[in-house]
Amino acid sequence: MSFKPSKTKILMVCLGNICRSPLAHGILESKLPNDHFYVDSAGTSSYHIGDKPDQRSIAVAKSKGIDISKQKARQFIVADFDRFDIIYAMDKSNYENILSLAQNEDDKRKVKLILNENPSIIDKAVPDPYWGNMSDFEYVFEVLNETCDIVAKKLLI
Repeated sequence: MSFKPSKTKILMVCLGNICRSPLAHGILESKLPNDHFYVDSAGTSSYHIGDKPDQRSIAVAKSKGIDISKQKARQFIVADFDRFDIIYAMDKSNYENILSLAQNEDDKRKVKLILNENPSIIDKAVPDPYWGNMSDFEYVFEVLNETCDIVAKKLLI
């Protein structure tokens, strides 16, 4: 009988789950073996439940060889604390919204600002590109890609 280790489960969270967190989800998922890791995403709001990621997020990911077109937005729920080992917030506002739902200290310890993983980035908030143009989405991709490289290396040690 062989021992099958459980997967490490990681959740990426932004406001609407259509721009930043789907990109972070797709990027990190592409860097980790799916037999040991499970990556998902959610939003702290209910604005876009069931929607695909923003077309600009889909396009920038596709241009880098990552398909996020099948993702569907969902809202972060309290049960996510039990389902996930690490919960990465894209900015301070979403970080605080997630923490407000925490039931205990164990829940709180799971929540991190994703850009805190990247010492080369001074502003620890992933900018929301929703009201911007394609270059804003490309910038968000690059910041998340660089940070997900760091996260993946830590997780694969």
